Amino acid sequence: MKHKTASRLAIDSEHEILIERMAHEGQGIGKINGLKIFVEGAMIGEKCRVKITKSKKHYAIAKIIEILKPSLDRITPKCMYANQCGGCHLQYMSYEAQLSFKTSKVKDSLKRIGHIDTEVYETLGMVEPWHYRNKSQYPVGRRNNNVVLGFYENRSHDIVDLENCLIQHSLIDKVMLTVKDWLEQYHISIYNELSHEGLIRHVVIKVGYKTGVVMAILVANGKEIPFIDRLVKMLGSKIQGFKCLILNVNTKKTNVIMGEENIVLYGRTYIYDYIGDVKFRISPLSFFQVNSIQMEALYKKTLEYAGLTGSETVIDLYCGIGTISLFLAKKAKRVYGIEVVSQAIDDARINAEINGIDNVGFIEGAAEKVMPKIAERGIKPDVIVVDPPRRGCDEKTLEAIARVSPDRVVYVSCNPATLARDLRYLEDRGYKTEEVQPVDMFPQTHHVECVIEIQKV
Repeated sequence: MKHKTASRLAIDSEHEILIERMAHEGQGIGKINGLKIFVEGAMIGEKCRVKITKSKKHYAIAKIIEILKPSLDRITPKCMYANQCGGCHLQYMSYEAQLSFKTSKVKDSLKRIGHIDTEVYETLGMVEPWHYRNKSQYPVGRRNNNVVLGFYENRSHDIVDLENCLIQHSLIDKVMLTVKDWLEQYHISIYNELSHEGLIRHVVIKVGYKTGVVMAILVANGKEIPFIDRLVKMLGSKIQGFKCLILNVNTKKTNVIMGEENIVLYGRTYIYDYIGDVKFRISPLSFFQVNSIQMEALYKKTLEYAGLTGSETVIDLYCGIGTISLFLAKKAKRVYGIEVVSQAIDDARINAEINGIDNVGFIEGAAEKVMPKIAERGIKPDVIVVDPPRRGCDEKTLEAIARVSPDRVVYVSCNPATLARDLRYLEDRGYKTEEVQPVDMFPQTHHVECVIEIQKV
């Protein structure tokens, strides 16, 4: 017997709805006449009056008009931009509720996507879940002839003009406002993504969380920037710790933020920061976790799951500037780090040198291309650590991992969905997911990082 398909709901129609569960991006989910409704900003157990904004055959999207019965975990957002800005998704939840949501999100992905049955611990949270970010990327635009600089609205390319951001390091706010003043005072050309005309596209700011040093990056549609001397003077007088100003050239018609060419406008091409007692050089294009405090917790758990005794050979895939590799090298016999970004590999080698760590080597190349070659060379790792981007591991990389057959794999993931997929692949090839530790690297947002211990059966 065929089930009758729920009919579409009219756009702008209003309904009462009970929120039964949460989607992975933080929307509340309820049903109207059997049709699944996604409601931005709603929480489990809440009864809401909503307006339909998008209607499809199998689901609809709605916005809250009124919360008729609020959750006990609902709080007033701390940030004045919380209802506009797409940077934070969960400020209306108590922090305890945020952590609970993230734990549930990981469990659901592993079970539903990967059919993985394992121990998932409660998400490790922060004592102070504010002002934690050491990097920010601000799009720049114009509105009514005024410069706007901030973050995009949720699911939009409309920029929310910011005065401050409560999840950024306080120095980042100061740099952002100083650059904005410069753009306005000297009438600097602003890029238009529709016409592909104009100059300044983004402002990227990096701060050494422990060192307090600052790198400002102008992402531009060209190489000639007027009044740079004025900007250098403004940043130098207002920003304690300002060390370098970089021009990143991106002339492509793309939504990728940064280009490949960097030109030093002032100072040097890098800043330093510490994780534990390990010193790292950070360049414009190199990846460095945005939450320095939680990074230490993440890497300690990674070391624990690696189970190193000093006799192991370790491969660190997607190694970036060597952050995990250098931690592993202190406990391992030999570590090989693999990374596709050449500048990151250069930094990784320098980071090994400045820390006096000589039992680590770095190989430039895509993990999915280098790993099969390592397998062919007969290098037999005891442990493989992977920390891939959100898309997860390429299947060729997973195939090579299974072929070299390490005793242990430690997977660091920023996407529970692709994590679940990759764990399923490894479990089908003789591995067992022992336990999962979620870590809250991104408070006030729906994102969650995980460290996973995987053992060869």
